Amino acid sequence: MRNLSSLKTLRLRRNQLKGRLDHIQGLNNLTNLKYLDLSDNSIESISNQDGTQWRLTNLEELDLSNNLFRNNTISFPQGLSSLKSLTLYNNSLQGSLDTKGLSNLTNLKKLDLRWNQIESFQSFKDGGRKLESTHLEELNLDYNLFNTSVFASLNKLSNLKSLSISGNQLKGSIDMKDLDAFIKLRELDLSDNELKDLVIHQENKGLRNLKVLFLYHAFTDGSIPLQNLVESFSSVKAFHLQHNYLNMTLATQELNVSRNVEELYFDGSTLNTNILQSIGVFASLKTLSLHDCGLIGPLPNHGWCDLRNLEVLDVSGNALEGMLPHCFSNLTSLRELDISANRFQIPLSFAPFANLSNLKVLSGDENKMVMEPSFYTSVPKFQLTSISLSKCITSQQLNLELPTFLYYQYDLRYVDLSHNNFSGTVPTWLLENNTKLEVLILMGNIPLCLSVMKDLSFLDLSNNQLYGKVPEELIAKGSLTILRLSNNKLSGNVVPVVLNSNGVQNLYLDGNNFSGEMTNVDLSTFEFPNSIREIDLSNNKLHGKLPRWIGNASFLERLALSNSGFEGSIPMEFCKLNRLEFLDLSQNHLSGSIPSCFNPPNIEHVHLHGNRLRGPLSLAFYNSSSLVTLDLRGNNLTGNIPKWIDTFSSLSVLLLKDNHFHGKVPIQLCKLHSLSIIDLSQNMFSGPIPSCLGNLSLPMQTKKILDIGIYRQSTEEDESTRIMIANLGLDSYYPYSYFEEVIEFTTKSGFYSYKGDILSYMTGIDLSCNNLTGHIPPELGNLSEIHSLNLSHNKLTGVIPSSFSKLHQIESLDLSYNNLSGEIPNQLVELNSLEVFSVAFNNLSGSIPEPKAQFGTFIENSYEGNPFLCGVILHNSCSKTDSPSTISTVSEDKGEDGLIDTYDFCVSFLVSYVVVLLTIFVVLYINPYWRRAWFSLVGKCITTCHYSNVSNSYLSHFQAMCLATQIAI
Repeated sequence: MRNLSSLKTLRLRRNQLKGRLDHIQGLNNLTNLKYLDLSDNSIESISNQDGTQWRLTNLEELDLSNNLFRNNTISFPQGLSSLKSLTLYNNSLQGSLDTKGLSNLTNLKKLDLRWNQIESFQSFKDGGRKLESTHLEELNLDYNLFNTSVFASLNKLSNLKSLSISGNQLKGSIDMKDLDAFIKLRELDLSDNELKDLVIHQENKGLRNLKVLFLYHAFTDGSIPLQNLVESFSSVKAFHLQHNYLNMTLATQELNVSRNVEELYFDGSTLNTNILQSIGVFASLKTLSLHDCGLIGPLPNHGWCDLRNLEVLDVSGNALEGMLPHCFSNLTSLRELDISANRFQIPLSFAPFANLSNLKVLSGDENKMVMEPSFYTSVPKFQLTSISLSKCITSQQLNLELPTFLYYQYDLRYVDLSHNNFSGTVPTWLLENNTKLEVLILMGNIPLCLSVMKDLSFLDLSNNQLYGKVPEELIAKGSLTILRLSNNKLSGNVVPVVLNSNGVQNLYLDGNNFSGEMTNVDLSTFEFPNSIREIDLSNNKLHGKLPRWIGNASFLERLALSNSGFEGSIPMEFCKLNRLEFLDLSQNHLSGSIPSCFNPPNIEHVHLHGNRLRGPLSLAFYNSSSLVTLDLRGNNLTGNIPKWIDTFSSLSVLLLKDNHFHGKVPIQLCKLHSLSIIDLSQNMFSGPIPSCLGNLSLPMQTKKILDIGIYRQSTEEDESTRIMIANLGLDSYYPYSYFEEVIEFTTKSGFYSYKGDILSYMTGIDLSCNNLTGHIPPELGNLSEIHSLNLSHNKLTGVIPSSFSKLHQIESLDLSYNNLSGEIPNQLVELNSLEVFSVAFNNLSGSIPEPKAQFGTFIENSYEGNPFLCGVILHNSCSKTDSPSTISTVSEDKGEDGLIDTYDFCVSFLVSYVVVLLTIFVVLYINPYWRRAWFSLVGKCITTCHYSNVSNSYLSHFQAMCLATQIAI
């Protein structure tokens, strides 16, 4: 590194640096280095064995997060004298931390010790000096194990401006005197603790400059009134009190509150509607957020209407109802309003908002639109930049038309009027009046004037009854980034729409009536637009072969052509899609083999199920370390699962159901530590179940879900508008990508589709309908995170492992249609999450598990086909079969499966013997001829036996004489 002496920034994040970081001397040659990032490695120490220390005198920022540093590696020498920022987030620091080394960093301004297990600072605890870093301004101790004594150990940090101790062990009361030393503190975070009260003194000297206080989920028992909080932190302007229990804490009328309070956030807290009557005492309040606070009933006519400085109001997600009170017009400073997800009655003229001249952002989704008297003709004073009125309820007699006040709006950038069934076509004046419109989500036909809107970048007209062709002017206009026309009745040739989409990045045309072939294209007349990243043409009426020209889409990342009637083989040109991450060609009529060259370096999700693909798995996807989902269900694939499948190091979902695979289940699957869903059912696999499958951790995998991102406006001239929209969360409803990963899996005796967060938590193994033999490995009981296990319709023998009682998350367990024997382990009653259980049609015996907990919900068909099982719900008492059951169980435990019960055998033999004797007696008694013949036969047998015995006697005597003669000789 001698030649890099002028280097100022060095990032070595996410490499393979492990253990002791050697070559310190090489780093010391970087004399001008100011920023060094060594995060996300496995470094344990940063000093050489010979004692060489760092001498980076100009280094200002050092990031050592996500490593393995321990307490004895934090003593940094004077060689880092210029260091201003040190990050030790998520290391192995624990217990008492020696702060002596930190005191050497005299210029340190920012220290991040989040996500460790630090309990205290050692030098203070042992009677030595306290943590001293006179220049420290930001200290983050989130998610450690500190208690309330931590404040006393930090009172030498007189220049501290930001202190965060969320997610620690702060419990009970905090003495405000312990915070007196923080005279320059401006921001304090005590969230996610278990506080009950604050000890207030008459003269609080500290926290005079505190402006922002975070107490998210800090008070959960309702014991502290808001009055105490405000008085304790009299200088604070913004209180973040989300997700607390503050019911009735504003019921008093004697609140001695500070006029400094400008922002109050109660989102997710438990409140009473009367808070709106008392909130008016905060005369300087600018922001009030009451989202999802359990507020019910109509809005009061006083209190909150006195907040004449209020700029942001959010009462969404409650059960407020009725008309907005007349005093609402007093809020003349209001800029952002969110009343969505309530039961308000909003007149189509929006008269209650008419005097709010500063209103810019309005969200009224999921309320009720009502008519007002026809003589009302007031022109609103506001000019909105964003409005969302999606999914509003209306009375049956109301003829749905666009709200009349929209006619007077000229500055709209964001409009969502979807799911309202407005009659008629989209009025052209809405588009012509708002030339800066960027996001439009509505119902109706495609207006031609959309093509002249130069700033329109996001257009969603999905889920309507649109028909006809897509206007060429709309596609070729150049400003569109996202175009979604999904689930309409659009028709015609889709090829020109795709090839003329200049500037479009995401194109969604799925769920329409586009028809014809996509192969008849003269490529000399078209140049594939290099802007396109995503194309979805699923669920159309196309036919013919897959278009080879898609191989020219070198920037394509996601492609969906499912259920569109394609046939033939997968073109070799698809191998050129090197940036492809998602491919869905499922539910077509594709045949042939998967091209061996298909191995995109970034491929993550592949869906080819429901086709006619055949042959063995070639080298397609070989060494695809990025592959997360491989779905090949319902094809004609043959051969073994290749041993190189362990190269799929990121594989989380493997679906090979309903093919013709054979051979053994490869043990290489056990090396895929990210696996969480495995479906090998309906094949011809044989041999035993690999016991190493029990070593799979079946982890929760967020990577199973596609990253969709969030769409945000791209213009730069109105930053304030974008901030307001983001604050209300309006744009969070509209993802940048509409692709969604969906996994189909059979469990609980049904066929389910999993997507979103549920998919990330879903785990299951299905090996049913094969030819698997041998015992069920007891190691499968180690799959403590599994939700579904299906081993039915095989040839498995032996007993049900008692270790299955450790499957605490199991919801569906199917062992039916095998040759299992022995008793059902009674420990299975501990499976409290079990919803579906079947051991039907085996050779099980003995008593079924006690009918308690979940086993009290299972009926007779869970056990049918096992004649030697007994229990109340089987109408078969266990009292008579205790002994045979015990004998059977013992023999079965020794491996002698399928023996007939001894008691039943003796009874049946005796009955048959008696029946035969009675039949002979009756026949001889009735027929005298047969009787004489029978007695004659018996007489001859007796005579023959007599002479035979005499002869044998003489013969024995003669042999004895011969033997004696030989001995004498």
